[in-house]
Amino acid sequence: MHQSKIAIGSGGLFGKGFLQGTQTKYNFVPEQSTDFIFCTIGEEWGFVGSAILISLYLILIIRIINSAEKQKDAFIRIYGYSLASVIFMHFLINIGMTIGLMPVIGIPLPFVSYGGSSLWSFTVFLFVFIRLDLDRRR
Repeated sequence: MHQSKIAIGSGGLFGKGFLQGTQTKYNFVPEQSTDFIFCTIGEEWGFVGSAILISLYLILIIRIINSAEKQKDAFIRIYGYSLASVIFMHFLINIGMTIGLMPVIGIPLPFVSYGGSSLWSFTVFLFVFIRLDLDRRR
């Protein structure tokens, strides 16, 4: 946890550059490709890269919610709200535990953390909603 905070802080405004972070390069941060991927991004891409990643997540969540609100079928609407909630909670908990605001519980950062089952489950969860949304437009 302490090394994660050091890694994020050492990134500064623009970061140290791709694969140039000392905390992550020399494996001071445990589980840096899974649970602590945000500290790797913070160290290598800095505040700007972290802000871009957070902005991309917020845009994704807002678009899912907007699409869910347009649904006529209650099931699809609830599915969209559930998808947005699960992505937001994983996002919030992962970043919170990386910066030391929440306990470390092993929640991956959706679509970014290394791990096959997490990536597959979030992708399927999102693509099912996209398919249901396409049916609405027809």
